[in-house]
Amino acid sequence: MTVPADLDHRFRDAAARSGLLDAAFDVVETPLGDLLVAVTNRGLLRISYDSDPDKTLERVSQVVGASVMRAPRAVDEARRELEEYFVRRRRGFDLAVDLRGLTPFAVRVLDELARVPYGLTSTYGELAALAGRPRAARAVGMVMNRNPVPIVLPCHRIVGASGDLVGYAGGLERKVELLRLEGALL
Repeated sequence: MTVPADLDHRFRDAAARSGLLDAAFDVVETPLGDLLVAVTNRGLLRISYDSDPDKTLERVSQVVGASVMRAPRAVDEARRELEEYFVRRRRGFDLAVDLRGLTPFAVRVLDELARVPYGLTSTYGELAALAGRPRAARAVGMVMNRNPVPIVLPCHRIVGASGDLVGYAGGLERKVELLRLEGALL
């Protein structure tokens, strides 16, 4: 038996609205390719470039619980803000972020990362110092590599001590495109 598409959409929307889901997700089309975006009642939980959505959704369920369902309307706010960002109508995000499952150090680093201004870059070492651990540049690099919400928490703005573009979980070509979009690269 096949469920009519309209009924399926209404069911998913109702589940998301009623709080029955631990997380809702959808795929958002962007100039950088499709992004899997997951949200909870606390905020944006995940943005993934991962070409294996099952792997991403498995990680999501390990963090928040097994009730994870595709519910496109639940991610509408994130979709809208991402669309505005990619057409240069948005320089910062107003989305609440759900950082469950991260260490206190990672949360401190991501809090500092959120303060790196649009169109500018910082280094791993500078970010480590701001997070209170000036000798932890490599640890900051690991946090950037595992950033659960790239773009919104702009790890693409972090460069090597020499200014070189190093490391980006979404691939260096995407990092370059994001920095060009923001005017940080010519």
